[in-house]
Order: sequence, then structure tokens, then C-alpha cells
Amino acid sequence: MTAPTPTGLHRGARIEDAVMKRIAAVLNRFGWRPLAVPYTGYGSAPAEGEGWARVLMRVKLAPPRAGLPPSGAEEEDEGGRWWRKFFTVGMAGIPLTVQVGSRLHEVSSGRGGYVDTVLESDLAPGWHELPVRLTGRATATGQIRVVGPDERFGLVSDIDDTVMVTALPRPLLAFWNTFVVKETSRRPVPGMATLYGRLREKEPDALVVYLSTGAWNVARAISRFLDRHDYPHGPLLMTDWGPTDDGWFRSGRQHKHRELRRLVSEFPQLRWVLVGDDGQHDPQLYEELADEVPAALRMVLIRQLSPVEQVLTHGSPVPPENQALLAPSPVPWLHGPDGAALAAQLDPDSTVAEP
Repeated sequence: MTAPTPTGLHRGARIEDAVMKRIAAVLNRFGWRPLAVPYTGYGSAPAEGEGWARVLMRVKLAPPRAGLPPSGAEEEDEGGRWWRKFFTVGMAGIPLTVQVGSRLHEVSSGRGGYVDTVLESDLAPGWHELPVRLTGRATATGQIRVVGPDERFGLVSDIDDTVMVTALPRPLLAFWNTFVVKETSRRPVPGMATLYGRLREKEPDALVVYLSTGAWNVARAISRFLDRHDYPHGPLLMTDWGPTDDGWFRSGRQHKHRELRRLVSEFPQLRWVLVGDDGQHDPQLYEELADEVPAALRMVLIRQLSPVEQVLTHGSPVPPENQALLAPSPVPWLHGPDGAALAAQLDPDSTVAEP
């Protein structure tokens, strides 16, 4: 994310930035210093021409510590409550050096300390490490999944109530899940990890992207949750909490709408499986995409929340009215209460990407 023009910021963003600047000044006096926290990115290695890499990270203030781990990231209480992860101060305008293959790139953190930028790359298809250097800190190491020109299959998965039981967004429950429940106490949706393994049988390293309206603050915690419960490794695309550049509140729906179309545009050779749940906007978003670019999608899988989960999510025991398909879809849709029910509906060819 490049730094926006201060005069063009929404009033809420200017207020937030002013408050954070004061907090940062106080923390600096106690020895806190900027720290780069890389997130998993993705990129492309075309058959001819220059490749590219989408690099994602955040620069935030961290307390002085002895014995920082080699990654440069701060030690975290993996079993702790998630509220600790929300009390962070991002640092804008911090210069960093990112090594993408043999190429060195100079970047700068934007508002909130975030970096979301596309850089030239000469990386081959597969998984790679991305060293990130910040003056005065050990080199941090991020990861990137580079997609090759011969790959044909990708998977986009929602997180909340699709792979992880969260019962959002009712305010009291959101508070409880975020600020009280321990990370290690969070429960996976039964059978979903097995379903993802089934979908990737013929391409076991196919790109998996986790698309969520959750905050970047918990990205590392979610990554550990996914690893702990045997979900495939892949980049997370999340949002920032608080005022945006042009409004008081972020729009999770717009975030998903934008990122889905970006992925389809960036990887025209892939056909995607979209996985979500019927508690919020996933069916509607996926239906709109299927109508726009049916050739880019292989199928849509929707996890059906139980009546109790529906009540916790939006206050009614039945899915929102707008979750019913308005017209026959050009893309196959499967519905089921968990991963096992969805997997049982797959035909033998469902795991094969078209040549």
C-alpha cells in the first residue's frame, strides 16, 4: 500500500493517524523501534517476459527485545488471547529492501505501516523465501507462491465459518471471539481440510488463497491455525480495521469483490474453485463473479450454517434472503453442512484441472 496524500485523507483517517503518531512518540521514548512483519505473498512466472510478485507486509513498532528470532519477527504467545494482536502501532514511511529472486527492490511502508505492492521478479514457479531488510533489525523472511504458466487450478477460500468456527459478526460474540477466546481454543469446521486435500489430489501444490474480511492483525495467528489443522499453506488477503482513506469504516464486501476480480485477472490461465458459507455475502459475491466470468470458475462450494450458527451470525435461523441464486448458474454449485458432505458430492473428475 503506497502512502496516500495526507490532504486527501478522510477526517477519520487523519484523526487516527494523529492519535497513532502521539502513541508512537511515547513508545519511541521507551525504546520501541520499527519491525517488518512479512505476510505470505504470491506471484507469476510467465512463459516469456518478466514475472511479478505481490509483496505483502506491515511495519509496526515493537518493544526492545533480546534474542529476536532469525526471521526478525517478534516472539508471540501462540496460545494467547487475540486481543493482544490488536494493540499495535503501524509505521508509515519506513524504507525497506526486499529481495525477489536476484532482484533488489526499495519500498516504503504506507499508511498504517502496510506494504502491498507488485514488484518485478525472476522467480521460478513454486515456493520461495523473500528476505526483507530494515535498518537496525535482523533480516525478516517472508514467503511467496509463484504460479507457473502451465498451472490450471486455483482455490479461493473464505475463513470465518468456512474453515474456522467464529460465529461473526454479532457484536457481543465478535468481542468474545476476538478478545477473550484463546487462539488454541478455536475450532476448525469439520472435514474442510480433508475436502481441500481432495480437491488438490491431482495438483497437490495448487494455489490456495484465503480471502477474509478479518484484520491483518491476526494474520499470523490464522496462518498458525491453518497449519495446525492441516489446511494447505497459502497467502491470506485480509483488511485493516479502523477508518479508511475515504471513509469511517472499511467494507468487507468491497474488499472481497475487488480481490476476487484481481485474482481472476492476474491468473487468466487458472480455473478457480470458490469456497464460502451462507451466513453472509459469499453466495452473492460468487454468483456475481460466475455471471461475469463463468469460464474462470470450475465450481462453487457453499458450507451451510446450522440454524444456531445462522442466529449467531445474523440473528435469524435461516440464511439471508439474498443467498438464493437468482437464476440458473453457468457454474456448478454444491451445498453441504461440512467438508464431508461437500466432498461426498464431488465426482471423480472434480479434482482434475482442465488441460
